[in-house]
Amino acid sequence: MQYKERCKTLWLAAAMLVLPGWASAQVFYLKGNESVVGELKSVRAEFNDTLLDVGRKNGFGYEDLKLINPDVDTWMPGEGREIRLPGQFVIPNVPRQGLVLNIPEMRLYYFPKDKQGEVITYPLGVGREGWATPYLKTSIVQKKENPAWYPPESIRKEHEEKGDPLPKIVKAGPDNPLGAFALRLGMRDYLIHGTNKPWGVGMRVSHGCIRLFPEDIADLFQRVDIGTPVNIINQPYKVGELDGVIYLEVHPHLDEDNNHFEQNSLTEVVKYIIATTEENRYKIDWNLVKTVVNESKGIPVAIGFNFPPADVQAAATDKSTGITAAKQ
Repeated sequence: MQYKERCKTLWLAAAMLVLPGWASAQVFYLKGNESVVGELKSVRAEFNDTLLDVGRKNGFGYEDLKLINPDVDTWMPGEGREIRLPGQFVIPNVPRQGLVLNIPEMRLYYFPKDKQGEVITYPLGVGREGWATPYLKTSIVQKKENPAWYPPESIRKEHEEKGDPLPKIVKAGPDNPLGAFALRLGMRDYLIHGTNKPWGVGMRVSHGCIRLFPEDIADLFQRVDIGTPVNIINQPYKVGELDGVIYLEVHPHLDEDNNHFEQNSLTEVVKYIIATTEENRYKIDWNLVKTVVNESKGIPVAIGFNFPPADVQAAATDKSTGITAAKQ
């Protein structure tokens, strides 16, 4: 018994460990009505790196990096290969309260209620098609360290059909897919939790629950309280503003949403532009908007200007974007 307890203690310590060089959170500070944070950067792959290693070291999931590095080999990027990091984000177009989980973006945003303007973000793994993570407003109702997993009958049946039967209870340890920490939501079958398969973060691999890197769930777990609001949303298109420039960030929509977003993509974008501007005081390059939507690279792109009242009749050119603002 002493040997088993010692092994369990060692595993739990390892599960909570943030390895050297691995990011645990990206923290930003918003000013006023700003809705774009961070900056795009690049790093060089090391000899033994995979693209997944580069992502985890820098706080990104698999799809984050693959969208803007499509020509980089996932398993052998090559020593010294430049890897772009999508470290700039448009804040989702919803109230900035508690946890906001944008499923097509596979990213979580946390707005601490006692720290005005602060936003913390982590990459996610989400539910695969057929087990999609639901969109809802709820809250955290339980925090659990070293959670046991009680696989529902549907998941046990799926495993049995594959010749990989599951026990009724999976205790804490290396075989537990919940990892070392879990946050139970008001829809009690769903959790935000860690994982024993961290390379699935940034992919659609779960049965509907939300997965974070072990170091990220350890960080988030100590930040949030029971009762923290949770808003799970579906926003492949996000529109934001920084210093008068309007940005559009587009992520691939989920496969099951093809009919809606392929037919209504520009309508959705226009809706978000209107929501982030006042009295139509903006100038948009609509051809660029179409390009950004079609490419869906998951990074903010400057698409136009939002004029302050005193400048509505003025014309201006922003050399950094190449977009010319004409009189309205």
